[in-house]
Amino acid sequence: MQSVSYVRCVKRLWGLAQASRLQRSICQLQHKKVLSVDTLVSSFKSPGPCVLLPSDLVMEDKPWALISEVGEQDYLEEFTDIIKQHFQIIYFKDFLQNPQLHGPKIQAILVWAVSTIVQPQLLSLLPSLKVVANGGVGIDHLDVPYISSLGVKVTNTPGVVSDATADMAMGLLLASARKIVEGHQIAVVPNSTHMTRRLMGEEVTGSTMGIIGMGDIGCKIAKRGKGFDMKILYHNRNKRSIEDEQAVGASYCENMDELLKESDFVVLAVNLTPETTGLISHRELALMKPTATLVNISRGLVVDQDALVKALQSGTIHAAALDVTYPEPLPRDHPLLGLPNVVITPHYGTNTYTTTTKLVQRMVENAVAAVNGQSVPNEVKPK
Repeated sequence: MQSVSYVRCVKRLWGLAQASRLQRSICQLQHKKVLSVDTLVSSFKSPGPCVLLPSDLVMEDKPWALISEVGEQDYLEEFTDIIKQHFQIIYFKDFLQNPQLHGPKIQAILVWAVSTIVQPQLLSLLPSLKVVANGGVGIDHLDVPYISSLGVKVTNTPGVVSDATADMAMGLLLASARKIVEGHQIAVVPNSTHMTRRLMGEEVTGSTMGIIGMGDIGCKIAKRGKGFDMKILYHNRNKRSIEDEQAVGASYCENMDELLKESDFVVLAVNLTPETTGLISHRELALMKPTATLVNISRGLVVDQDALVKALQSGTIHAAALDVTYPEPLPRDHPLLGLPNVVITPHYGTNTYTTTTKLVQRMVENAVAAVNGQSVPNEVKPK
């Protein structure tokens, strides 16, 4: 039994430090006769909890990182393991218990795109902070000029989330067009005795998709639409190259109104900026076909939600499929939640294990580079 207890404790100890560092520490202490092997073993004997080695044995020198919480609403434990390979972690909740103690040692903040914890009040408590590493492309929740003025770098993760987000856009489009959610509800009703054929959807193949925002995500959405033989229109601040357009079969609309008038599905894939806030409102919705569907995988504030509710209720447009809203989540009595022609998902366009693993790895790479004074791969400069 003692040997079992010993093995368990060794595993716990080795999870706290790199193996090579631990071995060196043990050898050094034994050589100095500070700690004998017998003493080491006796510290693990049952009964009683495992006793960890003295603090001078585990010479942990990883920098400290502040993250939000682990659990259903934030980081999953398996993803924090990636962070722990390079940083000692303190969770925001624990930090708040004693900010004066923890603040001076924190050199990095790792934050999801939807988090709003990076505020001036917090930053004033972190004199050693070197980087705010954001998970995701959008940095509208971060005051980049202010953070940069403190000598702190801001980073994001371009390209990492593009495929998963494009998949989500296409998934929402298909779910809305083919009434997949409604069909599921009919299929699982306990008292169903037959499958109705009266639930009619919209044809996706051969339809026209208009993409507003033709960055990396927009191009990948277009590529997926091409696979459905869709006609692809796009509006962007800048026209893409001929090669880019030909690769996905897309045609440029210099005027966004033209795209709105011709599209069966309008997909929003823009960053949230002052120029794109409220980009789609009463006037724009009125230009769309009464049979058209609005798909939003960008940010909730890109759409005037009051105008969207009226357009959906009045039949100005046919439907909406949204992975983002404002706020998130919507109040439980918000009218969008009760409309039969709306599909809403909880801002999880990037939520796959593959993409999230890559995203956290990129966040860590950026943070490590900044902490070590190296060139930062994905630094966001203030405009």
